[in-house]
Amino acid sequence: MLKFYFNGSPNPTKVALFLEEAGIAYEPVAVDTRTGAQFAPDYLALNPNGKVPAIDDGGVKVFDSNAILLYLAEKTGKFLPENTPANRAELLSWLMFVATGIGPFFGQAVHFKHFAPEKIDYAHNRYQYEAERHLSVLNDRLSNRKYMVGDTYTIVDMDVWGWVRMTNFILGDEGFAKFPHVKRLHDEISARPAAAKAIALKDGFKWKTEMDDEARGNMFKHLGTRAA
Repeated sequence: MLKFYFNGSPNPTKVALFLEEAGIAYEPVAVDTRTGAQFAPDYLALNPNGKVPAIDDGGVKVFDSNAILLYLAEKTGKFLPENTPANRAELLSWLMFVATGIGPFFGQAVHFKHFAPEKIDYAHNRYQYEAERHLSVLNDRLSNRKYMVGDTYTIVDMDVWGWVRMTNFILGDEGFAKFPHVKRLHDEISARPAAAKAIALKDGFKWKTEMDDEARGNMFKHLGTRAA
């Protein structure tokens, strides 16, 4: 059975969404980053980057949420657009847009707004701006289409959903107000039964809840050590 190494953050949650949507049997394995579980030797052998998520599919090991989505979609033939060169190009382009843009910039926006030990206006303002800019790109894309690629619900929509769920956490209670087309896609996917299961997956496990010195040291290694 496929083993799914996860926590409740955006990247694992979008993989959980695919697994639930596709009806793939899997064993969830909790990786609590506040306790440092991501640095255990067994986990690093699976994911050398020490991030979450990862999967072990009968000995086939895949890490990075975007790679996992593409791997699972191609293996199962599910949640891919019609197989045309144009759709394939758009699929890869938008997956990489999330991988290299939305994920990193949203993550940093969250960090500097909610978790940075010192408030740095420049960093906060930069990542708030970039979060809004990326949302604007998505909003424009969705302004004249129902889904991100082609005419059907695909892994790109799942990929986007994983992060845009954080919009209000990043931009404030009215964060979605400027981006009605993004909100429409978010709301549609969030109403799917598989999305509810994906979000609730973490509730069956015990997690460290305190953001104490141990948690900060495990999640933000730069606070204590520097890479040589």
